[in-house]
Amino acid sequence: MTAPVTLYHTAMCPYCVRAERLLEAKGVTNINKIRVDLEPDQRVAMMERTGRRTVPQIFIGETHVGGFDDMYALDQQGKLDPLLNGA
Repeated sequence: MTAPVTLYHTAMCPYCVRAERLLEAKGVTNINKIRVDLEPDQRVAMMERTGRRTVPQIFIGETHVGGFDDMYALDQQGKLDPLLNGA
């Protein structure tokens, strides 16, 4: 079982799609996806929680990973799997 993942995203965001695909390739099946383009209050909450305006913003458990590039870099360093496994 993987740690809970929250993905703040928009409909027309190629990096959001790439983030979701990477997570799915890692076996993550339950992604809490929050559409900030449809829910302006959620965009405000995302910005308050992360200090960032751009999407995607990814949380694994309570850990703010950042955007797709940040998550990809973690994967390249071998640090994404342990995070997903709750380590």
